[in-house]
Amino acid sequence: MFNPSREQVRRFFCEAWDKHRTGRPLIGLETLAVDVMLAHPEYREALETVPAAERDYTVEQGETNPFLHMSLHLAIEEQLSIDQPPGLRAAFERIAGRLGDRHAALHEVLECLGETVWRSQREGTPPDAQAYLECVRRR
Repeated sequence: MFNPSREQVRRFFCEAWDKHRTGRPLIGLETLAVDVMLAHPEYREALETVPAAERDYTVEQGETNPFLHMSLHLAIEEQLSIDQPPGLRAAFERIAGRLGDRHAALHEVLECLGETVWRSQREGTPPDAQAYLECVRRR
């Protein structure tokens, strides 16, 4: 899933959640995705109902897109596992130590990643890994 469509991302999360709920084996990234979903019970409706999985979530209406949020969580977990960009893991560990809560620390990094992706899309440029890392370090 290097450049999945919106529908593919949503189907991935919904199918992994359904496997978890029905006790079927999870494969690969599904295991990590279920961990993210378990940490976000507020997104269960979006995972369990087709209309919620198909709808648009807009900031203007004060909504968080649960699929985007969970996708950013997965991206950060993968970045931490390979320390990419270099230094991310150490910066994350400092935040987690200060907060005493891994999930809260992930949300701090998630804010930086979201801003980096948004800026990249707005400017039509590749994501700036150095700016992302600096944002995390400032947290």
